[in-house]
Order: sequence, then C-alpha cells, then structure tokens
Amino acid sequence: MAQHPLDGAIYEGFEYLGYSDQGGRPEAIQVMVADGYAYLGQSQGLTVLDVSDPRAMSPVFHRPVLGAKTWSGHLQVHGDLLLVNEEVDNGLFPSSSPRQSMFGRDGVDFSAGLRVYDISNRAKPREIGFMPVAGCGVHRMWYDGGRYAYASAFLDGYTDAIFLSIDMSDPAKPVEAGRWWVPGMWEDGGEEPTWTGRYALHHPIVKDEIAYCAWRDGGMVMLDVHDPARPALISHTNWCPPFGGNTHNCLGLPDRQLVAVTDESSMDHCADQVKYTWIFDVREPSRPVSVSTLPTPAERDFCAEPGHFGPHNIYENRAGAWQDSSTVFVTYQNAGLRAFDIANQYQPRQTAYFVASPPGRDPAGEPVPLHSVDVFVTSAGVCFLTDTDRGLFALQYQG
Repeated sequence: MAQHPLDGAIYEGFEYLGYSDQGGRPEAIQVMVADGYAYLGQSQGLTVLDVSDPRAMSPVFHRPVLGAKTWSGHLQVHGDLLLVNEEVDNGLFPSSSPRQSMFGRDGVDFSAGLRVYDISNRAKPREIGFMPVAGCGVHRMWYDGGRYAYASAFLDGYTDAIFLSIDMSDPAKPVEAGRWWVPGMWEDGGEEPTWTGRYALHHPIVKDEIAYCAWRDGGMVMLDVHDPARPALISHTNWCPPFGGNTHNCLGLPDRQLVAVTDESSMDHCADQVKYTWIFDVREPSRPVSVSTLPTPAERDFCAEPGHFGPHNIYENRAGAWQDSSTVFVTYQNAGLRAFDIANQYQPRQTAYFVASPPGRDPAGEPVPLHSVDVFVTSAGVCFLTDTDRGLFALQYQG
C-alpha cells in the first residue's frame, strides 16, 4: 500500500494543499490549469480534474487513447482550446529510425498527430479537429494563443523529431505551416548525421517570435519564427560532450535576455552524469553564453536513491498564470519540485523544495521511485505537480 504523500516527505517554502490519484489512475505527466480545472496528459489518455479547491481535487472527465500502441502524455491549453499529442509509444522504437508502417494500422493500432478539443465547457472537452502526421507522431507542443502552434514531431524520412509550426487559424483543421531540422536529420533527402548521440527536438517554447528549442544531445537551438512558414536558425549551442546531454527544456526570459535550460537525466543513480539546469545569457542571440547553473539539490544523496535524479521540466511562464522572470520552478524527478531565485543570474539560490514520500513497492517488492515530471503555477502561486506513479499534488509557494 502506498504511503500518504506526506509520510516521510521533506519540504520547505511550499505548503502542502492536496493530492489526487485521478480516480485510481495515478499516472500524471504534463498538466495545464484553466478556470479551476486541471488537464492532465497521461500515457494512455486525457483526464480532467476539478481543482477549484486544491485541497479536494476530483476527476470529472477521462478519455482513453485510440490504439494500444499510442502514447499521449502532452497537452496545451489556451482560451477555449486544448491540444493533445498522439504518437507511437517510444518504448516500441527500434534502435534504427522507425517508420510508421512498422507499428500496424494508423487509427486502429495507434494514432499519430495532434488532436484538438473545444473546452468552452471546462469539464467536458469536445473533440473538434485532428492533424495526422505521416510518421510516429507529435511529441510535445507549445501553444499560447494566436494563429500558430509549435511542436516536435517524428516524421517518416527523418532520423528523429524535428520542429513543426502549425497553422491553427481553423482549429477544426490544423495544418502544418513550416518545418526545420538540424542538417543531417533528413534521411530520405540523403543527409547523413555528423554527430553521435541523439539529435531530436524535445519541444520548443516560443517567446517574442523566437523558438527556444531543446534538441536533446544537440543542446539548444534558437529559431526566428517571425515567419512561421520559414523558420530560420539564429544559433545552435551544444555542451554535449563533455556534459551528459539530453537537453529537455529551454525557457526564454526575453525581458532579461536569459534562457533557463534543463538537461534531463534518463538513467538511474546518475549513471549518465549529474545533470544541471543552466542559465544562458543571450544578449547576443547568435552566441549564447552559460553564466551559471542552479544549485543541485543536496538534502539527501539522491543519486543513491531509486530512480532518476536531475532536472526535468521548467514551469513555462504561461499567459494568464504565474509570470516572473526572476523565479524558476523546476521538477527534479526523484528530488521533487524546486523553486529558485535567479534575480542575480550569476548567483541563483534555492527558495523552496518539496519531495513527497516514495510511492511504495512494486509486486516484486522493489521500491517504486518518485518521478516528479511537470509543474503548472497559477497567478496565486499554487503549484500543480505531477508524478508518473503518484498522481497530482497541489502546493502553495510561499516565496
């Protein structure tokens, strides 16, 4: 039996408000909140919770994915639109570049693309559109209103996920508007990689018509998207090697000409190095310079504990929610949620942390690790924190 989230938890600077296992479906990946409702991406579906009272959250809607091989953990909310990714479960990918045809029947065994819902009734998403892609699907998106959404997509003919801009002018019929990739990724065009490791776009975050793109072992790519049909390279900065790669988030802070960047750990016990959250100075966008790293959590020896230790997602300063370029919220997998003050970008400091109790043990008796994934922060400082095995936590930031 799983422990209560506070049994053995450690925290400071956050007040614990509540917890939900989503009606017996405790997995939670990405979360967005609008008007008292939380929209949760789960690998096997979409769940909506009433979180108007964070101390008593309750599920009100669930829709499973189409096809047993579909993975659907990412979503975006703005206004009355909800965008949800659908892709082939990447746990099925072979070592070589997969093709959609390897996984069975599109629309039956799996679904690959971007699904759009009307959420004018917040508790009852209503599907209104779908953009299929010829490939393994859409991974993660950025949509903060306006005509265009932006996404990573693994398309047939490419070595891995590339950048797409998507025209949302008719939400019932989203269409690709443009694409960009690191030269060497277009396999069907005769290009050949000049790198080792995994070059793949995790996702873009777009601020002031610049797309800040996390390119996994390729580091950070900055694209000019003034014309979304023709994305143009501003700079490509990579620090892998010598560092361990797997860049996961690049959050632009344009008012301060900074970017906060996480490198994700993907192996237990820090076997792929201790990973960091970096602060880059982009006053000269063509030459980003790293000026600091955020303090590494050290309340315990997290590398020695079960699971992955290191940064995962940064809260993305969403419109209509918490927006503060001096405070950064980062999930740290088995080390929970962290808040950092970066008012002095050269000397960032931790201001709060929350590490829940472990989920318990699996049927074989092995400990199930914590895996804090994503966080959404409301304008009032209420943090909704997801965990892949635990569910959804609500915390009040006291900084």
